[in-house]
Amino acid sequence: MFSRIKEDIKSVFDRDPAARTTFEVLTNYPGLHAIWGHCISKWLWQRKFKWLARTVSTLFRWLTGVEIHPGATIGRRFFIDHGMGIVIGETAEIGEDCTVYHGVTLGGTSWNAGKRHPTLGNNVVIGAGAKVLGPLMIGANARIGSNAVVVKDVPEGATVVGIPGRVVSNSKEPEGGDRHKLASKFGFDAYAVSNDNPDPVAKAIGRVLDHVNLMDAKLLEITKAVNQVGGKICEAELPTLHVTEFDEAEKAAAKRREQEKDSFDPII
Repeated sequence: MFSRIKEDIKSVFDRDPAARTTFEVLTNYPGLHAIWGHCISKWLWQRKFKWLARTVSTLFRWLTGVEIHPGATIGRRFFIDHGMGIVIGETAEIGEDCTVYHGVTLGGTSWNAGKRHPTLGNNVVIGAGAKVLGPLMIGANARIGSNAVVVKDVPEGATVVGIPGRVVSNSKEPEGGDRHKLASKFGFDAYAVSNDNPDPVAKAIGRVLDHVNLMDAKLLEITKAVNQVGGKICEAELPTLHVTEFDEAEKAAAKRREQEKDSFDPII
């Protein structure tokens, strides 16, 4: 039990930069309290103390604003950020290392008994206000955008946005690439905006960067080939374009616009 509590606390530090001390996390994170309360109600539910399990669940709902049915199955290191207005249904199944933000519903679409709530694979992130409805499967490493309404299965590694939810990317680009940095700039990844951001401007800039870097590589190959047959072309590599350079340029432009705004004196 204590090892799992330590895991839960560590998951807060890993996924919330606002967390400062262990004592602060223990006393001020209702998402953790809701998960630990669910462990108690789940234990009672499995031993057929159904009414008592529901009562414990209701008590923790009052205390945390998070409603988790005692019948739900939750994996290790599940992180609920902010923890207000979350509803997790009876037959929901959540994998390991998943993250859910405030206002999320893992609900059902039928009054029939049986499996009627979603199943989440490992490392799934569901953004604030999203609704995942029905006995569908959310693949591992998927991202559900804020306020999306998902009613169909989501493949592994996909990003879903909109109402109804639609897959806007299924990129598995490794962390740290230029495209990932670009997506981090245009949308905070923890809130389920992937490295292949659906923003058309972000896509356009990302593709231009990919194209320019590829052309630079090909030009260098051609230069070396020409020099091998007697040419005299400089083989110095061109400077690599980085997303951070565009970011700095945008910041400078924004600063100039702010200065112009402050210096504007309208005549009344």
